[in-house]
Amino acid sequence: MALFMVFAAEFSGEKEIIFPEICALTIGAWVSEKQPWKTNKRRIFFLMSAAALFGVLIVRYVSLPLIFQVCLCFGFTGFILTLFKTNFIPIISACILPVYLKTASWVYPVSVSVMALIIIFAQYLMEKFHLRPVNKFIPCEFNIKNQIIKWSKLLFVFGLIALIPFKTHQIYFLAPPLIVMFTEFANPNSPARKKLYYIIGLMTFSAFTGCFTRFILNIVLGLPLSVTAFLSCVILFAALNKTKINFPPAGAILLIPLILDEKLLFLFPFEVFAGACVLSFAAVFLFKGKGNS
Repeated sequence: MALFMVFAAEFSGEKEIIFPEICALTIGAWVSEKQPWKTNKRRIFFLMSAAALFGVLIVRYVSLPLIFQVCLCFGFTGFILTLFKTNFIPIISACILPVYLKTASWVYPVSVSVMALIIIFAQYLMEKFHLRPVNKFIPCEFNIKNQIIKWSKLLFVFGLIALIPFKTHQIYFLAPPLIVMFTEFANPNSPARKKLYYIIGLMTFSAFTGCFTRFILNIVLGLPLSVTAFLSCVILFAALNKTKINFPPAGAILLIPLILDEKLLFLFPFEVFAGACVLSFAAVFLFKGKGNS
């Protein structure tokens, strides 16, 4: 999937086609034996499409400082997740990424929609031919009052943490997949909280792998980005198989170096490590007790 996506971007000359979160979706929808989100195929398509479109609309029509644009995207995704009774949080990254990259092209939401269709069609075929269990959708039972409190708290805490990185223009300390991770850890019922240190290490490893392969294969050796994406995924999937930790945001972090300026490649893994530490510990410390799954 990553190979197809990056090849299409290189062939067409449309960099907006590269959507790092697609790797996270493949981990959750194809690789994991049990899908980690309570959602169905229609929700995957609609919510990914809506989130990507909203992000582009913010870039095109909302002239506010970056931190307010990102908070608008964060709040919007919280609203539609609650409305559709799902915890399909990868849409947060889909919504915020175009704001980070200042993507105003309609190519981005169209490509996200097309790739979401491919993901769910392939999942359907896997289920039909018994290559993976059938995903049965059970809606999340959200308490509206609790959800309003939760997302307000998430927005407030994220806004405080983001002040310095956004002020100093070091926004990848809060790369979009890290914001997804932050939201996941804010759920006290999340199994990921039991593997906090391993996941911080996995996110850092993914960032390093993406940067290293991009630098060596693409910049030094001049190989296509599609080859870089393919080999990066091979390395990450080998690591996931070894550690038995299928944490989808790690896949998204892996592919972000493909769209970064090469000057940022050496710093990016350190930014991810620092951001993962701050966001994960803040989420675990500030969000305790019984939460919505």
